[in-house]
Amino acid sequence: MSAAGGSAAREAARIRARARQGVWGHVTAWVGLNPQAAAADVVAARWELGAKAEKETARVLRSLRWRGWRIRHDLQLVGRRFNIDHVLISPCGRAVVVADTKRWHAGRDTTVTPGRLWCGGEDRTGEAEKAARYAVAVSGVLGLEGVVVWPLLIVQGSTVRGGHVQVVTAAGVVQVVSAGVAVRVLRGAPSGWSWGGARRLAARVDEVLRPYR
Repeated sequence: MSAAGGSAAREAARIRARARQGVWGHVTAWVGLNPQAAAADVVAARWELGAKAEKETARVLRSLRWRGWRIRHDLQLVGRRFNIDHVLISPCGRAVVVADTKRWHAGRDTTVTPGRLWCGGEDRTGEAEKAARYAVAVSGVLGLEGVVVWPLLIVQGSTVRGGHVQVVTAAGVVQVVSAGVAVRVLRGAPSGWSWGGARRLAARVDEVLRPYR
């Protein structure tokens, strides 16, 4: 099973290594004379922050296991290149949550106006649209009648106004939550308990979603 943030951490390492090829690349980077490495380190640092945010989300979500949720991290659809940060199978066996962690500016609130998602003055609607499309793709591949796939953005850093908002995109409605209220919102998802249904749904998820590579 994949660990949260694994692919982001690997990408950061790859970016740093690519800018330090050969002995000379490492030496010049060490003494501060490799501008390519310096630029790469800035990009890699952003990936590392993303990995850290995903790990923190995984820590927050962990308590849901005690309520029957089954949780996977850092997955991809077979034959597709995008990664899915977190996948949660509800204890009722009728819902899958496709969740994406976003680390946005801590000094800016995340808000919604009709049809648009904002972090401060930055339009983040595209992130919601991607989350909705990922959920549609997962639903199509699962191919299970009566199973709902729910897209969710979990925001680290920035405070979501009111803790929980939703944005309507062309691909569907996306729930957007602050990391601190994610568990409360998920506990309000479809209720009931079906051990057999949840087990069968988890098995199907594991067939079509594999550790991201």
